[in-house]
This record gives sequence, structure tokens and C-alpha cells, in this order.
Amino acid sequence: MRRRAADFRRPPRRRFSVWIWVLLGLLLFCTAGFILLVLKQNQEYQDLAQHPTLVRNGGKLQSAQNKLNLTKETTTSNSYARQLLDQMTLAKAYIVIAKEHNNHHLAWELASKIRSCQFLLSKAAMRDSPMTLNEAEPLIKSLSTLIFKAQDAHYDIATTIMTMKSHIQALEERANAATVQSTFFGQLAAESVPKNLHCVNLKLLASWLTMKKLHEVTNEIKNSPRLVDNNLYHFCVFSDNLLAVSAVVNSTISNTDHPKQLVFHIVTNEPNYGAMQAWFVSNDFKGSTIEVQKVEDFTWLNASYSPIVKKLTETDFQGYYIEGSKDLNNEPKFENPKYLSLLNHLRFYIPEIYPHLEKVVFLDDDVIVQKDLTPLFSLDLHGNVNGAVETCLEAFHRFYKYFNFTNPVLSSKFDPQACGWAFGLNVFDLVAWRNANVTDVYHYWQEQNSDGSLWKLGTLPAGLLAFYGRTEPLDRRWHVLGLGYDVNIDNRLIESAAVVHFNGNLKPWLKFGIGRYKPLWERYVNQTHPYLVDCVRN
Repeated sequence: MRRRAADFRRPPRRRFSVWIWVLLGLLLFCTAGFILLVLKQNQEYQDLAQHPTLVRNGGKLQSAQNKLNLTKETTTSNSYARQLLDQMTLAKAYIVIAKEHNNHHLAWELASKIRSCQFLLSKAAMRDSPMTLNEAEPLIKSLSTLIFKAQDAHYDIATTIMTMKSHIQALEERANAATVQSTFFGQLAAESVPKNLHCVNLKLLASWLTMKKLHEVTNEIKNSPRLVDNNLYHFCVFSDNLLAVSAVVNSTISNTDHPKQLVFHIVTNEPNYGAMQAWFVSNDFKGSTIEVQKVEDFTWLNASYSPIVKKLTETDFQGYYIEGSKDLNNEPKFENPKYLSLLNHLRFYIPEIYPHLEKVVFLDDDVIVQKDLTPLFSLDLHGNVNGAVETCLEAFHRFYKYFNFTNPVLSSKFDPQACGWAFGLNVFDLVAWRNANVTDVYHYWQEQNSDGSLWKLGTLPAGLLAFYGRTEPLDRRWHVLGLGYDVNIDNRLIESAAVVHFNGNLKPWLKFGIGRYKPLWERYVNQTHPYLVDCVRN
């Protein structure tokens, strides 16, 4: 028989060394011991869970920790604290029922024991150690006795459930009323001007009335050819809030390479005109041109020309805000007196206010600019009138959330799922605006909504209709919203934004503004100005 070649021979069997067998045996032994230990501890835990009342261990509750974690203690099923809390909850329910049945003595006894339990729990929490058996046992027994006494008084589970349901309903009604009241007070506070800001206005107004030099500089600015030079970058802001407008202007100038090429067109009202002029004339804004006008000078903007002016002057419309709405279901935000201000509606008359300009960037007074905005003027709007950031990433910013689409006038012309967009940062091509007669379209929809049947209030719904099909979507990073109500905006989104918008009630100049975002606004406020320092100090 021929031998196989060496490559095809069966390899010889190797015997395991004696040491390998010994190591394998030790490993199996340790594994078995570990399994038995785990099973034993699990059995001890189950035995403990079956007898949760009073377990004696050197006079103290078993605990793996040296210090007391009261939260963990109250959630552990076999702890004294948990047992006392459960009994306190039941006792509180029986107090309510006992009072309703005029059993005031039982209610007093239960309340007394509840106070003792609360004292014991707070004492254990203060000393960072679990309560002892000697401390817990008397209270547990006495409370159990009183609870049995309440049950013997026919305060059965059915009675308890019905009583608790009625009390829960009453508490829900009180909570809802408190929520409405809180929203109202928040809205009221958001509409107010802090005392220190009002103080600054008064000081500036005094300067405007006494310093003739300020008037001379103002007259020079009014006649400046830069105001109508379309080779410069024009921004418009309509507001009666001095420091807010100043922060917008400062932030825009601070983040551009050529501030002397910027022109700001500010429109305010008669009461704030002098203060605005004094502030912007007397402070340095790096060579940029700042024009301040007052809306009262726009005599062409009257009730015979504008439906919104006609509506604002109606007695019923003014009474809605002065006397308050009688509609309890009306949202508090729709009772904001800002809707009475014509400044809020001037954005629809920009071509008439600045007839010689071709393109402007509109900014709200509650925004802060973080990057250079001059590239917006070279954006191609593809023949559209308005460049804006769309807000339809959330469903509530689509058209059907703003309008009453049961009205055939709307449903036949607009898509309910159309995407909304935001005011606050807008690029307006005024040449395209005039060609499309957008202001006339705005007037048409205001007349259609004279009875409030198409939308409630505000400038955005009217803007959505007037610029429908004429809006060019901008990159989302140009305009980040929500800093006036949303505390959870991603820091990366804020840092990448060209403009951040404090839309909402929590404005950064108010004490209850969101603290996380306040530094974004405060860095552009001239807090070293003598008037501001004096008003804050006093």
C-alpha cells in the first residue's frame, strides 16, 4: 500500500496539557459560583419585596449608600419614606371627604399626622440618612389606624373616587384660569416700556428741545443726496422703541466692512420723534447716514387712500383695545395695542415713502444683525418682489392656519397648504413692487377683510396674500426666528444666522426676557451713554 504524500497526510492528534484542563476546571467553577451568588441575591430581594412593611436591620433601613437620596428613597417600594408618602396621600383624600361630611375631628387628626410625617421626612432629608424603625413605626401604625377609622365611617373607594374627580375638575378649571391670566399679564408686560428706557427718552427729548445744533444737523441730513442714491445700501426700520432701533442700527453697522455705504431710514411717531433725532444725531455711527421721519408727516396716508388707516380710526376698532375684548375665546396676542399703530402697517407703503429707491432691506426693531447684509442687495429675486425666509418647516405656518378657507373668496385663489414666510428681514425690489401694484393688492384684501371674516388681525396674513406668488425663498440662515419665546434653539443655528429675531413676548430689553439670548442684544446697546447710565442708576 502506497504512503500518502506529506501534504495529504492526516495531522497527528495533540493531547491537551494537564495545566489546560486545570484552568478550564477553575473557570467553570468560578462561573458556577457567580451564577449561584446572583440567584441568591435575587431571592433575597424577592423575599424583601414580599415583606415591605418593617424590616429590622440594626435599627435602620437597609441602604447601599452612606447618604440619603430622598427622591430614590420615596420611589423604592420597601422604604419607610415611600410607605409614609402613600399613607399621606390617602389621608389627604380622606381629609377632604371628612370635611364634606362635617367630621372635623377626624379631619383634624389626619391633618396632624400628615404634619408629623412631613416633619419626619424633612428631618431625614436634612441629616442625609434614612429614617429609623423607631421613628417610622409609630407614625405608620397611627396613620393606618386613622385610615381604617375613615373607612369604617363609610368613606368607601367609590365615594373617594367621585369626590376626587370633582376636586380634580375644579383644580383643572382653576389651572386653566391661571394660565389665561398669566398669558394676559405676560402680554401686558411685553407691551410696556421699562422705566429706565422711558427716562432716556425724556432726557433726549429735553436735549432736542434745547439744543439748536441738533436741528441744524438734522436739516443737513434731510437734504443729503445719499438718501436717494441707489448705489448705496438702504435699510428701513419703523418703530417707536429707541433702544431697540439703536441696537438694530449698531449691529448692522458693526458687521459690515463699509459702514459709510449704509443708509438707514427710520420712521417713528410724534411722541418719540425728538428723542430719536437727538440720539442718532448726537452719537457716532461710523459715518453711515441715518434719516428719521415721523409718520404724522405722511399726509397722503389717510383714510381716503388706505383702508387700514380708515379701519384704525374707527371707534369700534379702537374700543376693542381700549376697553378690552368681550370675547373670552379670543387669543390674548390679538389684543395687543400695537395693531392700533400705523407704524406696524407702513411696510406695505415703502415704495410711496421712498419713491426714488429701487431696493431696500426691511428690518423689524426686535432683530439683531450678526453678519454683513450687503450681499442681500445683489441677490437675484427672479422677478419677485419680496425675498423672505419661509417658515413652513412646522405645520402651523401654512396658509390654512392663518386664514378662514371656508370663505370661497380665499379657497378659490389660494392653496391652503402654501408655505408661509416671516417679516423681520425682507428684501424688497421696489421696481417690481410698483410694476405689480402690490400696494393695490394689499388694499383689495384689506377691503375684503373689513369684517374680519378672512383673518383676525396682524400684518403677516395681509402680507401673505399681497405677496402671494411674488416671494423668493431665502436661505434659512439669513433669518432665525423664535428668540422671544423658544428657549431651546440650537446654538449652532444661532451662530450661523445673519439675523436673529426676538419675535414673541420675551423681548431682550424686558426683565423677563430669555437670559440665554440677552447678551446677543445687549452687546449692541451703548450702555456707557451718560443718559442710559444715569437712568439705570436712579
